[in-house]
Amino acid sequence: MPLTRKGAATRQRIVEGAASEMRRLGVFSLTLDDVLRRTGTSKSQLFHYFPGGKDELLLAVARYEASGVLGDQQPELSALNSWSAWRSWRDKVVERYRDQGPNCPLNAVMGQLGPTSEGARAVVRELYAQWQGELAAGIRSMQSQGEIEPALDAERGARALLAGVQGGVLIHLTTGSLEHLEAALDQGIEFLRRPRAQA
Repeated sequence: MPLTRKGAATRQRIVEGAASEMRRLGVFSLTLDDVLRRTGTSKSQLFHYFPGGKDELLLAVARYEASGVLGDQQPELSALNSWSAWRSWRDKVVERYRDQGPNCPLNAVMGQLGPTSEGARAVVRELYAQWQGELAAGIRSMQSQGEIEPALDAERGARALLAGVQGGVLIHLTTGSLEHLEAALDQGIEFLRRPRAQA
């Protein structure tokens, strides 16, 4: 049965409260009692919205954090229609991970859920599909302006750029350095700008 507007707002409040507590305590230290205290929710109310308990709540938090990954890149990510716009997006991505530091809430909650969890995998697939779609749309926009070679496969180019970004983010999470992320973004955008070799 679909939630009422009030029910949806209550569920969202619980998810946001759980996300805040997870950031404060860490995913492995977080308990349902912490969430109850933070959100002023009763145990029966929490289990009404999350009958699967902590794992179901963590999955909802993962979706919330995943939406934040893309939301933090807006409006630049949806407006990749000039090279200056691509540069602004690149800077926003770097700034996001600089502000976040080496602790990634999404990575932490996904680790707790486990990489083989079908729910966790679905969250990641949705995130990457949306992210890749935005990048591919930007490439096609630039192709329509004659700024990127029309022969370039937009989806493949978006996949490569996204893979580079995620590799740079992973290195950042393990070392605290943003140099690899910056290099991946710079080289990825430079590849898009590269003119096709003349026959």
